[in-house]
Amino acid sequence: MCIMEKNTIFKPLYALNHSPINVYFSKNSNDFVVREKPLYDFSGKGEHLILHIQKKDLSTSEALRILSEQTGVKMRDFGYCGLKDKQGLTTQYISMPKKFEGNLKNFQHEKMKILENFIHDNKLRIGHLKGNSFFIRLKKVSNIDALKIKQAFDTLKNQGFANYFGYQRFGKFQDNFYQGLEILRGKKNIKNKKIQDFLISAFQSELFNKYLSKRIEISRFIEEFNEKEVREIYMLDKQEYKSLKEQKQFFKLLQGEVLGHYPFGKCFICENLQDELERFMQRDISAMGLLLGMKAYECQIGSLAQKIESEIFLDFYEYKIKMQGSRRFLWSYMQDCKYYYDEEKAHCILEFFLQKGSYATIVLEEILHIDIQG
Repeated sequence: MCIMEKNTIFKPLYALNHSPINVYFSKNSNDFVVREKPLYDFSGKGEHLILHIQKKDLSTSEALRILSEQTGVKMRDFGYCGLKDKQGLTTQYISMPKKFEGNLKNFQHEKMKILENFIHDNKLRIGHLKGNSFFIRLKKVSNIDALKIKQAFDTLKNQGFANYFGYQRFGKFQDNFYQGLEILRGKKNIKNKKIQDFLISAFQSELFNKYLSKRIEISRFIEEFNEKEVREIYMLDKQEYKSLKEQKQFFKLLQGEVLGHYPFGKCFICENLQDELERFMQRDISAMGLLLGMKAYECQIGSLAQKIESEIFLDFYEYKIKMQGSRRFLWSYMQDCKYYYDEEKAHCILEFFLQKGSYATIVLEEILHIDIQG
């Protein structure tokens, strides 16, 4: 049974197995920098102006409000690829009708500036980005802890990481998922459709995190417990246990589960596990977790994947018709990784690129094994 209570905050399992690393981290403009990378080059023609903005300690909505006040563009006429953190120094691309370009001539703001602009055919939409590059500075890092951080960082660089939704998805009090469930139950009414949809998506994200945490648990137990214990815990037959135990990588794939071409591509069923394992190790594919709702790609009926999936989602299948479903990568990868330790200042710097939809705070929590809150 997977029961959600209002005051219950779910804590996903870590993939790495080490004790917490005690350092200082603050999401400020000197120590946390995010740079958005667009999905494609802009065309240089069309009716839309693309602004490459840099903002300091401003949310995306606050930045749009500032631009609206100074240009006269209505909020609904702006486009963007994704929401960026309020804390820290962030860059992102914003679209607006080109006819308002002249109103930007004398644009000035203490917390935001326009780095460059382009012309493009279309308004930017959510998801129209490749991903984000991150710069993170950790402080008060001892020599010993610096080595622990490097070891964890290198492990994630080599094997990938559990692609959980970050705390940002669940709100200040971490109860957005419960509010979303109350909407689905008909016990809560939100007039603003965007807010309603966001709360429902938080409910979907919570279930996704629970399922991913179960997959991490299985992957760890396969390595740490004997055959009898694992088979009893998960009610596996000999063949199911063998298919998991023989896999050398940490995150175990399941026969019959939904896979996807990484980082972009169509979903398909894992029918030949051995063939797909080779592609998984090459990072050509990855496992896809369920965002509960209509039109989501289904795993194979009667498979081990379906059995484990049902354990998390069964109590909530009745709400499927009220949501748009989809799939999301369970296991993801960092790129362009850089590590630097300044012993004199006791600073540790991490740089890496993540595909869209992945959270740098999740990577940092996995490395440090401490909760990161904005």
